[in-house]
Amino acid sequence: MVAIEVPEINYTEYSNRQLVAVPLAVLVLALAIIGGWYLVTGAPANLGLEFTGGVELRIADDGDDVEQQIETAFDRQPDSVRSIPADDVYVVTFRAADEDPEGLANDLSGQADEAGLSTNSIDQVSPSFAADTARTAIFGVALAFLGMSVLVFALFRTFVPSLAVVASAFSDLVVPIAVMNLLGIQMTLGTIAALLMIIGYSVDSDILLNNSVLRRTGDFYESVSRAMRTGVTMTLTSMAAMIVMAIVATVFGVDLLRNIGIILAVGLCADLMNTYLLNVSLLRWYKFEGVKR
Repeated sequence: MVAIEVPEINYTEYSNRQLVAVPLAVLVLALAIIGGWYLVTGAPANLGLEFTGGVELRIADDGDDVEQQIETAFDRQPDSVRSIPADDVYVVTFRAADEDPEGLANDLSGQADEAGLSTNSIDQVSPSFAADTARTAIFGVALAFLGMSVLVFALFRTFVPSLAVVASAFSDLVVPIAVMNLLGIQMTLGTIAALLMIIGYSVDSDILLNNSVLRRTGDFYESVSRAMRTGVTMTLTSMAAMIVMAIVATVFGVDLLRNIGIILAVGLCADLMNTYLLNVSLLRWYKFEGVKR
């Protein structure tokens, strides 16, 4: 078995401002990307069909240059065309903001038949149902984050250490969403589940660090090092698993698993940065300057 060697970091060489500068800069950049996306598209992320409404056609890949036929078969430009080699199909998506999805589905199906394309299945989502789904998903993420925050404050009952956990979790959520926009990954129910998993990963590593520093005996830097040996090993192992899953899913054309693997890998990378730079700097300020003795 390969052992993961966690290097010892001499935190005394860096001030709290130096430690917090990198995670804050990344957070500001991520917020700027999401804000810019909202100004341009009206949404903070690339929304999938279940959040916008529309029609999805699965067209059989019979090997006769189907992708080129799809580009000319319809009277409107598809919003996305994805190949799934494992199923020998192309998934063609059309958004329908204010249109009747049933009528649109019939029109598109007829156009596909006229172009000689074989349609295996047609899925449709009404805009009103999609809007309800989006509101439910946002409420679920907000409720999970709020519940996590309340639990953390109840657990530590101290403002700064609790704030460190919540701030790290917030950044761990924002950074993957910004990366999703840059990579063209859509926000779907599956990717929402991945973001909820990131909250769990983030809180786990931050609570491990806080418990080691605040509730165990030993020097501050010794406690941080002890937490890092466990926390970094767990996070790197999880990252490796997510990267392997994303690669395998890409090879077999399973887009959802690929997207979940990428999101979790990015979120775990952000968690390493936020836990051992942002959280450590806040805890060190609290231990040496914020606590009145």
